[in-house]
Amino acid sequence: MKKRVYIETTIPSYLAARPCRDLIQMARQQLTHTWWEKSRHQYEMCISEIVLEEISEGDPEAARRRLEFVNGIPLLSLTDKARDITKGIMNSGLLPEKATQDAIHIAVSAVHQVDILLTWNCKHIANAAIMKELEEVVGRFQCDLPILCTPDELLEGIQS
Repeated sequence: MKKRVYIETTIPSYLAARPCRDLIQMARQQLTHTWWEKSRHQYEMCISEIVLEEISEGDPEAARRRLEFVNGIPLLSLTDKARDITKGIMNSGLLPEKATQDAIHIAVSAVHQVDILLTWNCKHIANAAIMKELEEVVGRFQCDLPILCTPDELLEGIQS
């Protein structure tokens, strides 16, 4: 059985972005494209309503490109339990008030028992400094925290 991967907003954003001159951003774009082209078929992908909302914002042409990448990917709902977990995460003080949407990504993926949450948001989501505490908060709601990682962490053994 394939592992389920929640595709957070930064993934289609990097896929659809125009080539960047910043070396870190350029590397992330390339790693994201490599994962998408060579590894995504090994997983059952999913997104949430919040991903659709976020990638629909901004420049209409860029939004169209982002939406194309997630077209047909199953949509996970924002349940009452996910809202409760979001509140729990925000009340814990682990994330700043402006990061509520990041807490929603974590909560939705936990409630729907997703194996991996794939993101480039290493400040509020795939952050080793808060992962243990996030796991404890999510666990209080009888859910497991998915693995929070970046595309390069899922590229082991892939030749570019």
